[in-house]
Amino acid sequence: MQKLQIKNMVCPRCVMAVQNLFHSLGIDFIEVRLGEVLLENDLKQKQKSEFREKLQQLGFELLDDKHAALINQIKTLIIGLIQNEKELNLNLSSFLSKKLNRDYSQLSKLFSSTVGITIEQFTILQKIEKVKELLIYDELSLKEIAFRLGYSSTAYLSSQFKKITGLTPTEFKNLTQKDRKSPDEI
Repeated sequence: MQKLQIKNMVCPRCVMAVQNLFHSLGIDFIEVRLGEVLLENDLKQKQKSEFREKLQQLGFELLDDKHAALINQIKTLIIGLIQNEKELNLNLSSFLSKKLNRDYSQLSKLFSSTVGITIEQFTILQKIEKVKELLIYDELSLKEIAFRLGYSSTAYLSSQFKKITGLTPTEFKNLTQKDRKSPDEI
């Protein structure tokens, strides 16, 4: 059995795209999840090269380095939490430590030195992009958005939003051209 880490695989459509790629290449797999794949058998070098090339064409990257794979796992867990709007009131450091079976300070140092921002900053950027998405959908009030994303108040969400984007949520909502990034672009 072999486990592969894949960068930028952050949504159910990504999982389907990778599953389809495996089917097209005739490679058997046990499971495809966000950011990783479990294979029944190890890939031969030729298969791995072809798989890597096809992945890149889809906008994904096969991670070989253990540190890069760990960074990808951290990002995938955070993106999953925010996109699914689940457990956002939990202690992020405890959650990551438990999920990755590593000391949080170790994870934090590795993430900061590799990515150039802290885990907390990355999480805030992800939340702000989710706020933008929910504002564009225009189905929830700012108060409901704040609650769903684990903010203590609408005022705190608004101040953080303005600090990151330079706009208030209302100003963003009123823009005709709304600037958004996908979770994997952050």
